[in-house]
Amino acid sequence: MRLGLFGGTFNPIHLGHLRAAVEVREAFNLDRLLLIPSAHPPHKMADHVANAEDRLEMVRLAIQGEPSLEASDVELSRPGLSYTIETLRYFQDRFGPESDIHFIVGQDAFSEITTWKSYQALFVTAHFIVMTRPRSKLRSLEDFIHTQISAEYQYEPTSNRYSHPRWRTIFCLDITHLDISATKIREWVGRGRSIRFLVPDAVRSFINKKGLYR
Repeated sequence: MRLGLFGGTFNPIHLGHLRAAVEVREAFNLDRLLLIPSAHPPHKMADHVANAEDRLEMVRLAIQGEPSLEASDVELSRPGLSYTIETLRYFQDRFGPESDIHFIVGQDAFSEITTWKSYQALFVTAHFIVMTRPRSKLRSLEDFIHTQISAEYQYEPTSNRYSHPRWRTIFCLDITHLDISATKIREWVGRGRSIRFLVPDAVRSFINKKGLYR
């Protein structure tokens, strides 16, 4: 089982998230790719985040008709703050040691990973797929990996990945960059501006129906 886990606040999910998910699944030939809304993200202000049930429903609406993507409520069913290490261990226990788990994260979020709970244990538990932008500063990423995670990671340019003698691999993947941000979407909704073609129509309708971000 080659499993991809794409976690995030998804506040709201938008076309940039969805395009990235499809490209990662195809590039790594994943059997399943789960989008996992964070129930209580420790790094987000609660008053800026829609409730978890609404964010999960928006993910479900967004991926209708796309069988390669699945929504997961694993973090909603767990009390307390949503920590990635707990989610990774949950799927490791569920699918067993033969599973090949890949955690998917953007380069900006990856650069803050030292603030995550038990962050070094993450690299023992799962492979990482760091979504980068074309012509991004990979040299700064390499410096970050060596100084903040482990100096034993060695870059393999032919496969664009960092290998470690004991820990899991960090893969880098250039993805199509769609200049869409959830922050801008929330701002535009609050100002009464259209968000059509930034989010799937079903998500846009749900936001309007629920009065989110107003």
